[in-house]
Amino acid sequence: MSFARMGHGPLDYELVNFEGTPLRFRGPQPDPDAPFMLCLGSSETFGKFVAEPYPATLSELTGLPVMNMGVMNAGLEVMLHDPVVQDMMTRAEGIVLQIMGAQNMTNRFYTVHPRRNDRFLKASAILQTIYRDVDFTEFHFTRHMLNSLLQSSRDRFEIVTDELQAAWLGRMKAVLSRVECPVHLLWMAQQNPAEEATTDDILGADPLFVTQAMLEEVTPLAASLTTCVATAAEQVAPTKGMFFAAQEEAAARILPGPDMHSRAARALAQKIAMVGAP
Repeated sequence: MSFARMGHGPLDYELVNFEGTPLRFRGPQPDPDAPFMLCLGSSETFGKFVAEPYPATLSELTGLPVMNMGVMNAGLEVMLHDPVVQDMMTRAEGIVLQIMGAQNMTNRFYTVHPRRNDRFLKASAILQTIYRDVDFTEFHFTRHMLNSLLQSSRDRFEIVTDELQAAWLGRMKAVLSRVECPVHLLWMAQQNPAEEATTDDILGADPLFVTQAMLEEVTPLAASLTTCVATAAEQVAPTKGMFFAAQEEAAARILPGPDMHSRAARALAQKIAMVGAP
């Protein structure tokens, strides 16, 4: 069983379908024609390996129906281009938008799959010129490709990083400018945004390439920003309370456990109450 195969294993994710998209989302699903809050994001929002992800707890805390449209390994591509996600963004009374990394987006240097955003499709002529010594046909995933580029040349990799960060800022501003309801940003990660996640020879934890300065630039366009990072205890026992098969432990270790989901939901509930419930 692979990390990307959702709905199998010890947890029943109650996956639901919507006409107009091949994507499947985590249930249970509230009535889309009644008032609801919407949670958008990647694997963290989906809540892989966790029985009750933060959207479910948030619904309990606020008494509001919450729709979980987190997509495994998603980037901002899904939010910008999937027609069903776009439709739900216009219907929602409020939105929680998880901060996602800058690597899983189509940009001037490479193209990603429109739905499976972690899938690398092709390098642009510009990137191939910068890295003439790299065979891009060897790569299938963005993280593998970027890690290889980093190891090949730290100096040239700074050019790639600058492009991804500029693209991320543009996409985030585009998403926030399209939404009329309050948007609550959520940083849910192993480290604080002020910490440097990438070393000289290896990529760090998600959200990749997003800095404190970038967050400060987009936060004024949102209703609030909630920061939830792993505690010392969670770093020592990162899979506590999670459900996964033996071969999935490596994937589980890099995702938030139930305690972090619970803390995120409580913090978000406070921010939503301060702004005003839908």
